[in-house]
Amino acid sequence: MIVIQLKEGENIERALKKFKRKYEKTGVVKELRSRQAFIKPSVAKRKKKQHAVYVQKLHENEE
Repeated sequence: MIVIQLKEGENIERALKKFKRKYEKTGVVKELRSRQAFIKPSVAKRKKKQHAVYVQKLHENEE
């Protein structure tokens, strides 16, 4: 269960934003989406490798 500590007189919008951030960090939504369809391990590995290459190229372009 997610618990959000609120300060006295804190805006509800701000509290909702805190809740959303904490909820995303738990990874519940990501887990649900990944379980909706089975992905073969070979496909997952290929996708992970492609992402690593993409990130590496981004870092090279920054320098």
